[in-house]
Amino acid sequence: MTLTPELRNSRFFKACRQEPVDTTPVWIMRQAGRYLPEYMAVRSKVKFIELCKTPQLAAEVTLTAQRVLGVDAAILFADLLPILEPMGLNLEYAAGEGPVIHNPVKTAGEVDRVRELETVESLSYVYDAVRIIRRELPPNIPLIGFAGAPFTLASYVIEGGSSKNYIHTKTLMYTDPGAWRTLMQRLAGSLGRYLQAQVAAGCQVIQLFDSWAGCLSPADYREYVLPYTRQVIQSVPPEVPVINFLTGNPALLPLCRDAGGDVIGLDWRVDLKTGWAAVGPTRGVQGNLDPITLYADLPTIRRRANDVLLAAEGRPGHIFNLGHGVTPDVPHQNVKALVQMVHELGAGKTTA
Repeated sequence: MTLTPELRNSRFFKACRQEPVDTTPVWIMRQAGRYLPEYMAVRSKVKFIELCKTPQLAAEVTLTAQRVLGVDAAILFADLLPILEPMGLNLEYAAGEGPVIHNPVKTAGEVDRVRELETVESLSYVYDAVRIIRRELPPNIPLIGFAGAPFTLASYVIEGGSSKNYIHTKTLMYTDPGAWRTLMQRLAGSLGRYLQAQVAAGCQVIQLFDSWAGCLSPADYREYVLPYTRQVIQSVPPEVPVINFLTGNPALLPLCRDAGGDVIGLDWRVDLKTGWAAVGPTRGVQGNLDPITLYADLPTIRRRANDVLLAAEGRPGHIFNLGHGVTPDVPHQNVKALVQMVHELGAGKTTA
């Protein structure tokens, strides 16, 4: 990947490199989502998966969100799970239920029907969207590509959907380490090729989402997950910053750092200063306002955003975000106001 001077000198890239910035960069997880009227105008015409698989529409909602919010990065509109379809999983987005896999892997013997992707051409609609977005984005705004981390995808493959306690996933993990290793290796290999293709198409940053790994103990994460997350991150070209985001368990932050990433995402369950201390001084951090703050009045949002910035202490390497994705029915004007607040307040707190 060849970075233009505009991208290399953008505040987002400087923060990824832990360099001083004029103000704290900010973007919002799920920033192109149901809370935006502009998104709903597009979404009302097509099903969710059609939106994901139609490059022109995926590009439109990506670009609109960046422009409307004034954020410092765009994130590709896509979903974590369609990569599982060419791997042999029957995926459906059921109305009101979320994603459902109709042929989950329930036993060790079924792992062999999960195919590693030696080529990721079947996901070409993603790369087509990336090329459109990169062509239309302002030259100083990076495009973030992303994927689900191996454990999060494995849990969907095994549970068939979301889960409260991950009984099937952990049972396979504990009782048949060989089958678990095979599944995780196939996922990690496929994800590595997928992210490389996103970068080749025009993404300048990658975020890895480990949305479900918070259910694990540190010992289990170290043994059963870390090697495969590390494999995926190491597959990304070294000049491309990686944001490694794991939710639900601050005790895993040092291991998340060890798995890799230039920036470690913090969810709202940990104080930012404490989380950065757990990550260590060699990495930047992203986060970590509680998303539910956005339902409050503007003075409360401003105070709580300021608390996050104060916890960062003006250190280079902080990217402001929510501690998880924005919720679907949050007032859209509050999200816009938050971005403006961060830019205003951050200008007085950074070290540039």
